[in-house]
Amino acid sequence: MRQLAKLYEHFLLTGKVSTDSRKEVKDTIFFALSGESFNGNKFAAEALDKGAALAVIDQEEYDKGDSCFLVEDTLETLQELARLHRSKINARVIGITGTNGKTTTKELISSVLSKEKQVVFTQGNLNNHIGVPLTILNITSDTEIAVVEMGANHIGEIDLLCSIAQPHLGIITNIGKAHLEGFGSIDGVIKAKSELYHFLKTNHGVAFVNNEDQLLMNLSEGIERITYGFKSDQFISAIVKTKPFLSLRWIHKEKAYLCPTNLVGRYNADNIHTAIATGIYFGISPGNINKAISDYQPDNNRSQLVNTATNLIIMDAYNANPVSMTNAIENFMEFQPENPWLILGDMFELGEASLTEHQKIIELLKKSGFKNIILVGKDFHTFHKTHPYISFAALPDAEAYLAVNPIRNAQILIKGSRGMQLEKLLKLM
Repeated sequence: MRQLAKLYEHFLLTGKVSTDSRKEVKDTIFFALSGESFNGNKFAAEALDKGAALAVIDQEEYDKGDSCFLVEDTLETLQELARLHRSKINARVIGITGTNGKTTTKELISSVLSKEKQVVFTQGNLNNHIGVPLTILNITSDTEIAVVEMGANHIGEIDLLCSIAQPHLGIITNIGKAHLEGFGSIDGVIKAKSELYHFLKTNHGVAFVNNEDQLLMNLSEGIERITYGFKSDQFISAIVKTKPFLSLRWIHKEKAYLCPTNLVGRYNADNIHTAIATGIYFGISPGNINKAISDYQPDNNRSQLVNTATNLIIMDAYNANPVSMTNAIENFMEFQPENPWLILGDMFELGEASLTEHQKIIELLKKSGFKNIILVGKDFHTFHKTHPYISFAALPDAEAYLAVNPIRNAQILIKGSRGMQLEKLLKLM
């Protein structure tokens, strides 16, 4: 404990931590984190040479004297430092988890709250046992609200992240089939995501709950909660249009607001409703709520509409699971494209259910009426003899095909798990 207190004194002087010696490390505390294929301790000297104020290491052979801080485990020390910092700050913390939409929801909420509050939020998708501590350590004395995204691929992980972030408020966007490899089953997913509700209930927190989702309504019983949806006590909402972008009209205290967005797909209405409800809770003016949502631009291949010289592309290759894949296909059907193409990649981490879930997507495609479809990945390719679509076991094969057979004057949905790297196909479009 004395060692942690001493490290915290160093942190108060620098105010910044880092974990990657290839990036800016000047005047930071560098944590030499190790992974399965690398030893972070080996990069401590490099970080110090680049101006790091201190290097936290867990192997004595890399100790360079006063500039190094030797601990038993660098990751556990990073997490403990974040817990200590969390105990000393006054910011309100919102924890967000869920199968789909958590990153978009996090960014929408952060955009809304930032209109009138000092906000710190998870950068990118740094939502794991390393990213959450880094977000907490970014909170300063000026921070009023911290929006912390929490990802998980096994039971107990949300518990761990809650113990670090200590959220006052929590949001589960939805619960579906994802990371079944780690969770074991949909029941495992429910148990894991519900760990956020359990923390809120135990610590007298508040849950924001989508009243359109009966599973979440049931799981959140007994917790102080704020419910929202198309019809709620806070506001009512309706979809005005979905093509090419989603537009909503919502009414709060008898005043109506038209909210055109840069988001694709009616499924994003749930994410928008969460941002509206959170904004109202924190007293953000409805006009600023509306403007923040309207101005928000998705990035990082999440529901992006991309215009190329010859094609219109819905780029959604940030992640994929059976629920989000189904939503994307159904939304593309509603889009009513004139010359539709679908390029779909494998959905990862589905464990023993993987082949079954990929086969279900193929059956959905058969019913969709779409003819021009390219499937990429070994699980989709397992069924290549059962359908008329173009199929490749690996991305390079798809790249080679598209280089010789370019798609032109089309509307294209690109959807797949991040590991498929389907964004590489953009250069061929």
